[in-house]
Amino acid sequence: MSYEAYLDEASRLIKGNGNWSGITAESVARMRLQNRFRTGLDIARYTASIMRRDMAAYDKDPGKYTQSLGCWHGFIAQQKVISLKKHFGSTERRYLYLSGWMVAALRSEFGPLPDQSMHEKTSVPALVEELYTFLRQADARELATLFREIDKARSAGDTVREQQLTQAVNNHQTHVIPIIADIDAGFGNAEATYLLAKKMIEAGACALQIENQVSDEKQCGHQDGKVTVPHEEFVAKIRACRYAFLELGVDDGIIVARTDSLGAGLTKQIAFSASEGDIGDQYNSFLDCEDVTDQKPSNGDVLITRGSRVLRPKRLRSNLYQFREGTGADRCVLDCINAIRNGADLLWIETEKPHVEQIAGMMDRIRDVIPDAKLVYNNSPSFNWTLNFRQQIFDAWQKDGKDVSGFDRARLMSEEYDGSELAREADERIRTFQRDASKRAGIFHHLITLPTYHTAALSTDNLAKEYFGDQGMLGYVANVQRKEIRQGIACVKHQNMAGSDIGDDHKDYFAGEAALKAGGEHNTMNQFAA
Repeated sequence: MSYEAYLDEASRLIKGNGNWSGITAESVARMRLQNRFRTGLDIARYTASIMRRDMAAYDKDPGKYTQSLGCWHGFIAQQKVISLKKHFGSTERRYLYLSGWMVAALRSEFGPLPDQSMHEKTSVPALVEELYTFLRQADARELATLFREIDKARSAGDTVREQQLTQAVNNHQTHVIPIIADIDAGFGNAEATYLLAKKMIEAGACALQIENQVSDEKQCGHQDGKVTVPHEEFVAKIRACRYAFLELGVDDGIIVARTDSLGAGLTKQIAFSASEGDIGDQYNSFLDCEDVTDQKPSNGDVLITRGSRVLRPKRLRSNLYQFREGTGADRCVLDCINAIRNGADLLWIETEKPHVEQIAGMMDRIRDVIPDAKLVYNNSPSFNWTLNFRQQIFDAWQKDGKDVSGFDRARLMSEEYDGSELAREADERIRTFQRDASKRAGIFHHLITLPTYHTAALSTDNLAKEYFGDQGMLGYVANVQRKEIRQGIACVKHQNMAGSDIGDDHKDYFAGEAALKAGGEHNTMNQFAA
């Protein structure tokens, strides 16, 4: 609805209630415009439609991939989206990512925890809600500025300016963008997954990322000791997420099925198989087994048959079963095909390094079966990007017969190589990685899971070094505030960012001339007006 339509609607409502003294249609219209999304479900439906549109656009043009950064606090998400609008004039094809790792490390009441699903499951939907609370507040703040400018133009009799500003209100682009939210391995069985999915969707999540690890053995995707589950168990959780979306009326909800099989060498269960070649049999075919066809079973043996053979899967003292070495890629391909055939919309393959051809090798096989299969890919801080890509260039040069005698492959991270041709070529490969991988390897969405965790640590380290050292207060002024002012960082006016001006507007609405407002001439934030 337009500003004018909201005004008309509010005027009719107020006229029908004669005892609403002091309630003005314009104030109501402005407050409604500042609160476009009444519930998290409104957000989930709106953002799901954005993702569906972006997925269709990517299918036509792989150059139209999407991106996100992981955010561990609502303020971080808010500043990210404000920055997108400031620098690019649009939030198009930019999302948020909610990382289970960062919830565990930063948002658990237990304190910092490893990424093993030990944090409270309620902290995940709580963070989804927090992220959108801050984004909605950014909408309210930006619109409030336009409303105050409209009032100034009206007071000055500048009707042309007033119309321009009204049009800006009508064309306002919301800060609310899609979020891909990490539900880990579902925090329990399929019912637990369904209950948590509902809470996350009700908070505003339009896309849920779920992985095929065992819930009670869950590990960070870049650590050792990962244990996968048979396909039927994982499919039950995919269905649980879909039922949650459908129950809540988010018919376009997105499910991202993540496989950790590339780095997971263990399973907790032998899959049930009813017939040779079914999905359970295919899962079991990757088990590391000994042929005991002609042997007498030992006490406690677990045996399976394959054709006429009797096999003993290798079982650890932990009661886990081993997969054969070198089967990870094959298992990933099977995981992905089965997930999409059972209701997943997007795929996620967790790899141990960022290598376009490694990813493409698996995606080519998946797309032979499902041509429009698309990946969400973790551009992870767990990768040493500099070392990985310098080694990739080193290996390519060596293969092509180029002289690499001046480089120590194991030490390519060293600063001594920073100015070299090899380092420059590696950096260019890093710069174009997302574009190249989206074109070659079917990656629809690129995300960095933990970037704002690392930027917070880095900026705090730099500030502490300067402020507590010889620079004193200049360490803050030169390296923080002066840069905020000159780069136009909105939160330099931190009172405004926290909602002080919106509060003053409300005081005007509620109390009129009796309002005691914070934004008068003695407010020190006025020092930043220029």
